[in-house]
Amino acid sequence: MATWNSRGLRGSTLEDMINYTNEYYRDKKLALVQKIPTPIKPLKIDKDSSQITLAYFEKDSTVDYIGTVQGIPVCFDAKECATDTFSMQNIHEHQYKFMSDFEEQNGISFLIIYFKERNSFYYMRFKELKEYVDRINEGHAKVFKYNELETKYFLKGKNGALVHYLEGLQLDLSERDE
Repeated sequence: MATWNSRGLRGSTLEDMINYTNEYYRDKKLALVQKIPTPIKPLKIDKDSSQITLAYFEKDSTVDYIGTVQGIPVCFDAKECATDTFSMQNIHEHQYKFMSDFEEQNGISFLIIYFKERNSFYYMRFKELKEYVDRINEGHAKVFKYNELETKYFLKGKNGALVHYLEGLQLDLSERDE
């Protein structure tokens, strides 16, 4: 059973930036996307502060975010990478399965990967994620490198959207239509 210590999981920079972007999108009526909390069961609570100090994960979560963009259902997960090599072990089987099922229901699934060392954000289409999973199943390494990624899917901040993933989504949708 996985446990969580309150000193271990703190708000990540990437999630803070995506949450800010989602508020911006909501204010501009561009999208309505919410962070999905991970269900936990508290084991210890500090009596003075009423804060949870020890808990365990009740069940596997799905993805970090879910919502709609101009009537299009979207779900995505946010991942951080300290180097130019991303380990596919960061993507859990239940997350991949949820994203696959979401795509089968005509939703759009993707990852936002933050390469911390480069301060660079990448929109990874589900199609591309599936190609890396298939590659692993063929016996290749369980990683991919920064330089393997398509440059057109790197995201830039714009007009108050710190992680402007709507541009990646628009490109993804246009390529699906081809």
